[in-house]
Amino acid sequence: MTDSTRIWTAALVVVGDEILSGRTQDKNIAQVATWLGVQGIRLREVRVVPDDMAAIIEAVNTLRARNDYLFTTGGIGPTHDDITVDAVAEALGVEVVILPAARDMLEGYYASRGGLNPARLRMARVPEGADLIANRMSGAPGIRVGNVFLMAGVPGITAQMLDGLTGTLEGGLPLLSVTVGCWVAESEVAELLGETERAHEGCQIGSYPFFREGRIGANFVIRSVDQARLDDCASALAASLAALGRAAVPGGI
Repeated sequence: MTDSTRIWTAALVVVGDEILSGRTQDKNIAQVATWLGVQGIRLREVRVVPDDMAAIIEAVNTLRARNDYLFTTGGIGPTHDDITVDAVAEALGVEVVILPAARDMLEGYYASRGGLNPARLRMARVPEGADLIANRMSGAPGIRVGNVFLMAGVPGITAQMLDGLTGTLEGGLPLLSVTVGCWVAESEVAELLGETERAHEGCQIGSYPFFREGRIGANFVIRSVDQARLDDCASALAASLAALGRAAVPGGI
């Protein structure tokens, strides 16, 4: 039986020189974080690393040890610089093998697309002991080995792999949120925010300032796994802002 009071955590390693160089803007962090939240799992940390064996190995071993789950995106394609599988296998101390089920998937997908050549066969390589994550978009599967999940760098393909994992991971209660906006400088209400958070156990308040329409404002995002506590905290914050002569805007500005 799942312990809904436990906080389950995950980390994400984004692999790719193209991310670090700025040539490609990462879109996977947001979609992985959102998906994890629905599964009742908190994305606690993200590390972006180059296509370098030592960097990937160090990140994998560090982050998988201090989180329940570790996800990687990028580096599992058909080219020579796709080395995530090799790095994860080395991090786990296992061999890289051709998984027959992965080969069968690729053969079926590429039967009408020129066949399975050596480069495409690279996508059937997995760390020994791994299982597959289904991918309906491109035929190349994702990989699960222990608490490590290897996914594609292309966001649309990653989305398909996440869909295949939906409901399969153990997690806690989904993290809920409510936003309260206000035309106020966050420095004016910093103490108020801290007092409100401390008075409402199980709630966290994040402050996100902005400058818009020539005015300073902030959106306050309250998070909790308990809807009743969340609503109570939001009401208390709105009342406290009103007491300062600052109108709260439900849903944010």
